[in-house]
Amino acid sequence: MTPMSIARVTLTIGNLSHEASHQLAEQIENDFRLDPLAVTINETDEAQALWETVAWFETPELAVEACSLLEEPQAIIANVPDLDWVKRSLEGLPPVAAGRFFLHGSHDRHVRRAGGISLEIDAGTAFGTGHHGTTAGCLEALDDILKRSRPRRILDLGCGTGVLAIAAAQALKNKALATDIDPEAVRVTMNNAALNGVKPLVRGQTAAGLHHASIRQSAPYDLIFANILARPLASLAPGLCSILAPGGSLILSGLTNDQKRWITACYKNRGLTQGKTIRKENWLAIVMNKSNKKRSGQSSSKRNIDNLIGPGWELD
Repeated sequence: MTPMSIARVTLTIGNLSHEASHQLAEQIENDFRLDPLAVTINETDEAQALWETVAWFETPELAVEACSLLEEPQAIIANVPDLDWVKRSLEGLPPVAAGRFFLHGSHDRHVRRAGGISLEIDAGTAFGTGHHGTTAGCLEALDDILKRSRPRRILDLGCGTGVLAIAAAQALKNKALATDIDPEAVRVTMNNAALNGVKPLVRGQTAAGLHHASIRQSAPYDLIFANILARPLASLAPGLCSILAPGGSLILSGLTNDQKRWITACYKNRGLTQGKTIRKENWLAIVMNKSNKKRSGQSSSKRNIDNLIGPGWELD
């Protein structure tokens, strides 16, 4: 959260050298009597090398008291305009097109495409608006999979805003399970599912990793999104492979180009084959596919899935 989203008053001391502005900022931050919400330094005149120190306070009284304690007669106290700073920040996020999917914020409803699937996701308290390369890559991977198959059982592991589960539910009209270690992400996911008209199809669940009854009960899955990070993707490989149905697809993301060989090896060693890789700058979304043929000794029973997931396959 930025200081401007909660502060109402600023205390500004200007016409300082770079060193003096730093020293003053440290003084304000370290003086327990001042209690600022935040402190910043800004360059105000490059030619003259002038800087200013700005402290953010919740009330005018706190700012006045700080001014007195600092003994800075030239300090300026000003009210912060009561603006919707979240809305202001959203105005800088343009819509994102990823295959048939078109993601936009509430401020861009008027530019929805006539065709395809439009999803409204605002930036907020959970990760995933589609602007990050990992989310956009997963959506493009989903678009490619939908050209050849119609997955029925869907899991979005580490759902964030729920954009991937919502996109799959919209496209397939099938139910999707969206899980996240953060309860706030699950709350945001369900709000977004309602906003996009698929709340009956999306089930949110707070869960760490894979060892949760709701995940086991719905397994095996025809499509799994795992847009997390490389280390947990490696740790979760045995469990994810066990709950992926024969013929199913697993979309891995949250990893960079230099992590590709490591992560794909974790899944290839468990019988999956690599499909399409989508690059968004330095980020990857990799599709791993499971053969329709069962490997020797493999069983898709619930008991076998429970044994393979085990209590140890948890996200840190």
